[in-house]
Amino acid sequence: MIPITVMATGKGTVSKRIKGEFGKRSPSKFSDVFRPIIFWNITYNCNLKCKHCYINASPDLTKYEINTKKALEIADEIVELNIPLVIFTGGEPLLRKDFWLIAERLSKAERPKLSLSSNGTLITREVARRLKDLGFEYVGISIDSTDPKVHDSFRGVEGAFERAVEGIRNTLAEGIPVGIRTTLTRQNIDEIDKILEFAKDLGISRVTFYILDTIGRGRGLVNLLPTRDQLKTFSEMIIKLAKEYDKYLEILVVRANFIGIYIADRLSKSREDFIDYLKMLGSQGDCGRKSISIYPDGTVRPCQFIDQIIVGDLRRQRLREVLSPNNRKLRPFLEIEKMLRGERCGDCPFRRVCGGGSRNRALVLRKDFWGDDPLCIVDIDKIARKWGIRGLI
Repeated sequence: MIPITVMATGKGTVSKRIKGEFGKRSPSKFSDVFRPIIFWNITYNCNLKCKHCYINASPDLTKYEINTKKALEIADEIVELNIPLVIFTGGEPLLRKDFWLIAERLSKAERPKLSLSSNGTLITREVARRLKDLGFEYVGISIDSTDPKVHDSFRGVEGAFERAVEGIRNTLAEGIPVGIRTTLTRQNIDEIDKILEFAKDLGISRVTFYILDTIGRGRGLVNLLPTRDQLKTFSEMIIKLAKEYDKYLEILVVRANFIGIYIADRLSKSREDFIDYLKMLGSQGDCGRKSISIYPDGTVRPCQFIDQIIVGDLRRQRLREVLSPNNRKLRPFLEIEKMLRGERCGDCPFRRVCGGGSRNRALVLRKDFWGDDPLCIVDIDKIARKWGIRGLI
């Protein structure tokens, strides 16, 4: 996750509300390698049919979900381990019948902080009030276009846009900060200024742009991936927009950590600046590094964007065992700089910070899980020479 606004202006809204103060000279210490942020994909169930769904959500898969007893045991261990943040996601998390029971169990402790990632269509005023009562810090809601027809087409259900906007308004009315999450494709990447204006007008305090990834149903959307030229234009534009909107909202980018390297280069006025930006980016973590995902069946993945590698199974293991330096399945992601082997990533001095971009784009487009992400826009040699970088950062 690249905190663009914090990089460009030092300001933040939701990020600093949850994590506390951090910035170029003071990297975040909110999470740790063995005390990560947890994305809890709590259900396979969903009321939408999103074209890019990374978990292939379907009511037919709910038979594989862990039961309430096991979910509450996991919740108790999350509290014991002092996990800093749990983000409930899915599927659509509000469709799990015991969602409120699990959330309440976690809410009784000082940690973790709680957040909800939702399509927004089920957030009535009553639901928003219950989230507020349980202390939810933030709700992220998916909006993929300011054109309702485009959004509904991508989400697979007519009327999804209107209901999502109603969910946003209901959440804001209860005083919970709301962010929108937009999956960027080559079809909507030119719409980012409209999305930011839309967010500002609604009173939304955060916009996160997810670069389309080839996971789940997204594996069939290779033709919708943004081009490298589009991503370069986007990166230049997002610096400017972050400064324009910093009084209203913050901007983040996900699934393209190389954009962080690109922007660090553009913002830096000295080698010290550049190194400080890299340290800040590295402190955010990535798949398996300061963040993990618990899937509905109790398996643990490095993150919700890597589905083919299981680093633990909470039906048979304790979470403490999974989040351990003795977990050999997790180690490759903690030492990802040793695993990357593409022509570009393999020798890139920034590979520890970047993590090589998306492992699934590398797999689908380069046929090598540890290979290069073809969307990377960084001119590695030019930037390394410019700032006098001679080895791994």
